[in-house]
Amino acid sequence: MHRFREPNTGPAGRGDPPVAAEVALAVNGMGSFCWDLQSGEMKYDHAGLAVLGFRPGEYDERPATIADRMVPQELPGVQAQVGRALKARTGYSIYFRVRHPDGSLRWTHSQATVVCDDKGTPARVVGIIRDASEELQAVDQTRELRQAKSERRRQADLVGHVNDALAPTVTVEDVAEALTTTRLVQRLGAASITLGLVDGGRMGLVGSNGVPDEIIRDFHLARIGAPLPLTEAVRTREPVFVTSRAEFARRYPGLGQYLGLVPRATAAVYFPLIAHDTPIGAVGLTYEGKDRFTHDERTVLTALSNTIAQSLQRALLFDQEHELAAGLQTAMLPGHIPHVPGLAIATRYRPARARGGIGGDWYDAVTLPDGRIAAVVGDVQGHDVTAAAVMGQLRIALRAYAAEGHPPLTVMARASAFLAELDTDRFATCLLVLFDPRTGVAVTVRAGHPEPVLRRPDGSCVWLDTPVGLPLGLTAPSAQPPYALSETLVEPGSSLLMCTDGLIESRTQDLDEGRARLLEAVRHGPVRPDDLADHLLRTMGDFTGEEDDVALLLLRRASGRRPAAPQMAVTISSSDPQSLHAARQALRTALHRWSLDSLADTAELLASEMATNALLHTEGDATLTARPVRNGSRALRIAVTDTSPDNPYRRAATEQSTSGRGLMLIEELATDWGVEPRGNGKRVWCEIPLNAH
Repeated sequence: MHRFREPNTGPAGRGDPPVAAEVALAVNGMGSFCWDLQSGEMKYDHAGLAVLGFRPGEYDERPATIADRMVPQELPGVQAQVGRALKARTGYSIYFRVRHPDGSLRWTHSQATVVCDDKGTPARVVGIIRDASEELQAVDQTRELRQAKSERRRQADLVGHVNDALAPTVTVEDVAEALTTTRLVQRLGAASITLGLVDGGRMGLVGSNGVPDEIIRDFHLARIGAPLPLTEAVRTREPVFVTSRAEFARRYPGLGQYLGLVPRATAAVYFPLIAHDTPIGAVGLTYEGKDRFTHDERTVLTALSNTIAQSLQRALLFDQEHELAAGLQTAMLPGHIPHVPGLAIATRYRPARARGGIGGDWYDAVTLPDGRIAAVVGDVQGHDVTAAAVMGQLRIALRAYAAEGHPPLTVMARASAFLAELDTDRFATCLLVLFDPRTGVAVTVRAGHPEPVLRRPDGSCVWLDTPVGLPLGLTAPSAQPPYALSETLVEPGSSLLMCTDGLIESRTQDLDEGRARLLEAVRHGPVRPDDLADHLLRTMGDFTGEEDDVALLLLRRASGRRPAAPQMAVTISSSDPQSLHAARQALRTALHRWSLDSLADTAELLASEMATNALLHTEGDATLTARPVRNGSRALRIAVTDTSPDNPYRRAATEQSTSGRGLMLIEELATDWGVEPRGNGKRVWCEIPLNAH
């Protein structure tokens, strides 16, 4: 053992006495102890007792007294390590904390050796104990610094994840879907997320993940002035932080009954989405096992709110532009598609997803005095207001030439000359089919346009091999365009598809691939033209990415081998108050004829709601139709067609409200419902199962 000497202010002498070991230990903040394993006594010197916080005469030499001073959570680990040292007859080195009489916690370090008797049995444990507070304080600071750096990296990564998720979004629906994916919610460390959008003094919930359906249902379209966390964030323009369930129940007593639906939620934050100094929405996040928000977390959440607000504002502007473009385009399309006996017709127009979305695609159909129908699909060059304006003029000109009874070649030639005379530097592709539903003969003329697709009664599909001429407007007015006719016999039960290239063209795929996919989609699609049209837009939209607008027209010749499916149709006039009553009576009569009297009350209620809504919000007449259908199971489909492009929306209705419950009734009583945009307005439909009581 080294011998130490006490400090000496004078010259050191050779005869200075050595310093005792306990003094040397005490000077260095250390003490010693000896634990007699036979008697159980654990004796500490004065310096050791000082490290442990004992005053003279306070310690009773019992190990249990030392254990009482230790942190309870750390005691099992210390006992286990000492036990292993005794079993191995070696020693140990342990860090643990003790609580001093003043309540402070001190880090200590104990190092000891096990001493055995002559038989090799552990007899004593001899060691030292020292104050390790300063040592571990530096370690703790280093650890906290590392944790802080790691947390900042995690938060920076979090902002990056949200930016990456929102970068490709275009519409409000895109933003809602990107924010509410399970993967992003997990990366946010949250248990649930809710996205609300300010809509006319109310908060519409447009997206959520992990939120019970009851909460979404009951608080969708809540008033901005309502005492709710999302609306409070919008009103105050400040984030709302809640760090306990008790605080949540106290601040929002109206939500207390809903806390049972989220039993594990312990904290939440609701931050406003502000763009151009205007609150446009709010986002809510709930957490499990969280009881506070650090300064860094609050900073990151604020940054996230700014990012989300910018994306949402961009999406709102896009949706507004898209809606305006779709409205303008719809106004340019025909207001009426004729009804031809023995022929079912379906038309669709879908604007492109690109900004603006307006284009020159169109469809039209006109009946001729001899019973034939002239069907046209075309596409004017460009995607702007000029293209839409030229399309409107060209469509009217083609309709006029066809209605005058000119042969198809003459109709196409005059249309080409008309477009050239407009002097717009635009050309257009066009497909004209003159169809006789009685004989099935279809005469086709093409001007640079994709050929039609024929689906035969056996389900086989082909692109009709028809000659193609130059697009309209590319020939001099005095020249005769080199167009040619082709004739095809359309058998009973066959369908003919006419569409623009937006249905098959993709920037990332070969055109032949798109043509092949369309044949497959037609082959495996539904039989009814309306259902097939929706199927094609949905299926081919996944392939093309909806980068171009689409116009399509479907003709299906009646089979003739089986009676027509039962169907009722009646017109409801806004100027005739009795027409709605007559329509209800006609519906009951039809249901009785189809042996569906059990559905009469429900069907009449839903038909009245849809028809009344159409008459209140449109200036023209409406048409009520009803027919049995089979979509997996048998059902009764009721539909009301009107001339307004505006879609119905669910409004919040109070007990005193006299309106606003239409869609609520439809959602409650019907198994399915939807809105089908039409060139001349829209069709709202719902289905009631035939086994309903």
